[in-house]
Amino acid sequence: MSQQLGKRLVKLRLGLKQPLGRGYRELITASSVAVCILLIRSVGLLQSLELAVLDQFFRLRPNEQPDNRITIIAIDEASLRQVGSWPIPDSDIAKLLKKLNVHKPRAIGLDIYRDLVVPSNNLTAKSGNQELLDAYKSMPNLIGIELLANNKNKNDPNKNIGVLPPLGLNRNQVGFNNVVYDPDGKIRRSLLYWHINQQEHQSFALKLALLYLKSEGITPQKASENPQYLQLGKAVFTRFQADDGAYIGADDGGYQILSNFPKPGCESSGSVKHCGYRQVTMSDVLNNKVPASWIRDRIVLIGSTAPSLQDFVFIPQSSSLMGTAKPVAGIELQAYFISELISAAIDNRPLLKTWSEQGEYLWIFMWSYMGALITWRIQRPRHSILSILLSCFVLIPSAYLAFLYGWWIPIIPSLLTFGISVIWMVLHIAHIQEELKRSKEFLQQVIDTIADPIFVKNQQHQWIVLNEAYCRFIGYPDTLLVEKSDYDFFPKHEADIFRQQDELVFLTQQSHENEEEFTDATGKIHLIATKRSLHKDAAGNVFLVGIIRDITERKRQEEKLRRTAAELSRSNNELKRQEDHFRFLAYHDPLTGLPNRKFFAEQLDQSLDWAQNNNMFLGLLFIDLDGFKRINDTLGHEIGDRLLVTVAQRLSNSLRGSDTVSRLGGDEFTVILRAIPNAQVAAKVAEKILGCITEPIVLDEYTIRISASIGISIYPFNGQNVETLIKQADTAMYRAKHLGKNRYEFA
Repeated sequence: MSQQLGKRLVKLRLGLKQPLGRGYRELITASSVAVCILLIRSVGLLQSLELAVLDQFFRLRPNEQPDNRITIIAIDEASLRQVGSWPIPDSDIAKLLKKLNVHKPRAIGLDIYRDLVVPSNNLTAKSGNQELLDAYKSMPNLIGIELLANNKNKNDPNKNIGVLPPLGLNRNQVGFNNVVYDPDGKIRRSLLYWHINQQEHQSFALKLALLYLKSEGITPQKASENPQYLQLGKAVFTRFQADDGAYIGADDGGYQILSNFPKPGCESSGSVKHCGYRQVTMSDVLNNKVPASWIRDRIVLIGSTAPSLQDFVFIPQSSSLMGTAKPVAGIELQAYFISELISAAIDNRPLLKTWSEQGEYLWIFMWSYMGALITWRIQRPRHSILSILLSCFVLIPSAYLAFLYGWWIPIIPSLLTFGISVIWMVLHIAHIQEELKRSKEFLQQVIDTIADPIFVKNQQHQWIVLNEAYCRFIGYPDTLLVEKSDYDFFPKHEADIFRQQDELVFLTQQSHENEEEFTDATGKIHLIATKRSLHKDAAGNVFLVGIIRDITERKRQEEKLRRTAAELSRSNNELKRQEDHFRFLAYHDPLTGLPNRKFFAEQLDQSLDWAQNNNMFLGLLFIDLDGFKRINDTLGHEIGDRLLVTVAQRLSNSLRGSDTVSRLGGDEFTVILRAIPNAQVAAKVAEKILGCITEPIVLDEYTIRISASIGISIYPFNGQNVETLIKQADTAMYRAKHLGKNRYEFA
């Protein structure tokens, strides 16, 4: 009967709290959350996150077929060494252009600033420049580059700086190179036109694309849907606006478009495999090593890929979830732009477009409403979680699929509105349930009391009420127990604990729960958890109510689990010791105990990253023992091994704690000098090493004297990457040997 009464009370309570209109709750929640997120988005707080997601979409998109319309002539470090200097002399540029023109390219893009005459060692400045001017005149399909002064784009590192077009090219053969930088330093937009002083300028990429498309019978037209937009062939290039997509108040000067950067894959040509755009070096062209088919009827781009010239930029594909971003060369950026324009015009490749503001607002509100609706309508936790996960899996792939078709739709605001609506509704439901819990508190106590063994004592510690469950548990009938105390039925040590816990509750007037031992009528000992609390009747009398739970089996299982956990802990400790031992063997030389080649490579890479980020010098020493083979052959391998151990100990003792000495193998050692103030420090360390190595070594009855040759390379003077530093130090070490040994040489 009490259970039926409880159900009726619960129904009555729920009926009083039920809202008149269920749908309004979801609508109000969704609208409030959407408005808040849109306000946050309107001030640009979500811009960086949305751009980051866009970058990941670019990285995850499938590879496309390489664009065989473009060939890049890369001015790499080897090409610079061949011509002997930078800027490249006019005569060498002229020679390169002539060799390319022989194979009849459709267009040539010279992505090099040439606003000054550059003489060569063999020719006068005038004759070399005249040769270049003659080459310019013979190539109407040549496009040069200029940099226009720009003080509007605050993110442009070249703002307020201008570079004139190449001398000798007419206005129609020049395009500007003003790329648009986003606040994070990446390039996601392309400039097609720019009006300065009432004069229209075309970009370098657009000029080359138009030359190529002209041969296909495609010329610039006004789009029929909007005369202010440019149409090339099958593509209409929608002009970028300041608040398109995730951008908030971006620089929209000139005629910009959102760049849907291609992701060219790899292609095999005979035994040669190339990824991205076909790329050959300037040296190969000058030495006649490039097939004519790689030049004929293509757009040929000439530009720098040499790290020393630092002409690199970051694009969406530069992003990385792990590690550092990888930039692309400026000439590759132009190839991306040109490929996008031509592919859109000829192949109808999708361009990147955005929804209208109203469409984005509706999309964001829809996901906010979806989160509120799912959480409120499906209040079963398991079903709600599955529905929420399914919705997220629908949102993200749908945004990615739309991106593949050229649409950039907001995903971060949608996820935020969806998630916040879910949390809001969960908290609201929890609040309703808490109110319901309070309303049912008395009824729940009655139900719990009937379900568990309970007792009621007066202030004299006598039982006055016992339920049937308690009597069955203790093993005595209630007629025998009523008005008796614990001392009448339990051992004294147990009765003392019960009395102490009762007094505590009477004294503090606070509920209390305690674990105790309990001996029933058969002498069986139970472990119990007893919860005691005080209650008053209408007359103000105070009673102690206790609820008992038998936890004997639980305690037994807990003890078993503790033993199992202890055994697992011992096993894990043993496995960890073995793992540490194997890791030490993997990263250290078994003979000398020094770090091995693998450890050295990782440490050098990390040290170089740290030096680059903190603008510090780094020294690398390559050490090779002089005459070690002779000692090994004459005195035996055992003496040779002991000699290596002694040398390793001396090297370790002569270095700072922050430095790393490694054994690469045989009698070769390396030393990494971190955070050195100048190159002289490396020289002092090398002198110290030579001094300690040349001291006599006594092994058994032999007194051995040995020396070393040391090669030193310094970051950033001798290289910007690991491979270059190692190669430079190794070369310097061999030079030290050739110059007489027992010495050091800088790279």
